[in-house]
Amino acid sequence: MKEVTFRLEVFEGPLDLLLHLLSKNKVEIKDIPIASILDQYLEYIRKMEEFDLDVAAEFITMAAQLMYIKSKMLLPVYEDEAEEDPRASLVEALLEYQRIKEAGSALSLRAQIGRDIFVKGQEQLEKEHCSFTGSYSYEVLTRALDDILQRAQRKLPPPVTAFQGIVGRETVPVDEKIGQIVQMFVHKSRLSFEQLVLSAQSRSEIVAIFLAVLELSKTRKIMIEDTEEGDCTLRLATKEEQALTAPQVEHDREDDGIA
Repeated sequence: MKEVTFRLEVFEGPLDLLLHLLSKNKVEIKDIPIASILDQYLEYIRKMEEFDLDVAAEFITMAAQLMYIKSKMLLPVYEDEAEEDPRASLVEALLEYQRIKEAGSALSLRAQIGRDIFVKGQEQLEKEHCSFTGSYSYEVLTRALDDILQRAQRKLPPPVTAFQGIVGRETVPVDEKIGQIVQMFVHKSRLSFEQLVLSAQSRSEIVAIFLAVLELSKTRKIMIEDTEEGDCTLRLATKEEQALTAPQVEHDREDDGIA
């Protein structure tokens, strides 16, 4: 007669049952209350007997081990006797079983990845077999080879010379722009800063004009004045203005009410 086995709820053995009881009582594995856990464990075994289920030997063995641990913990402990915690072996077995159970759950989830994904197999493509019966001259084959080599060369990055005139414009020297502005004052007593910027041919020249005006103003070669139209006018500084030091200029501006 074939032996009939029963699966006890979700418990696969005594360690599984102990983990369930510890989780139910919210108790750490390393701090097992043997007395209360033993009572609940024996109660579960009695329920198994009430349903006429054969109690596996491993469950009875674990019950005996729990009783032994409980009796050891009831004995008095003297200070001069260094005895190991009787629960140590049980705690180690529970921790090891917990790690194996968690690893099994993780592997089970990985096994389900792609379970419901179906990939279509590769189709066999029908190839048309054709034979070439014509002939080509040496010149035709040479031209074809040249075309292939030219197409392969076009795939390479273009040389630096191909970007000349597009990017990398040369910068305009600030010293050169200072000389040009000073030369303009020979023909005009005042210059419009806006007109200077609009006459620039590139961004680099605009930057050079701006830096040149700042340098001439810093060295007191020119003076910058605001007009009613909101434009900035440049004029040559007088000898008195050139002789003033920086603190004196700031003091004069404060007296004139210029912030």
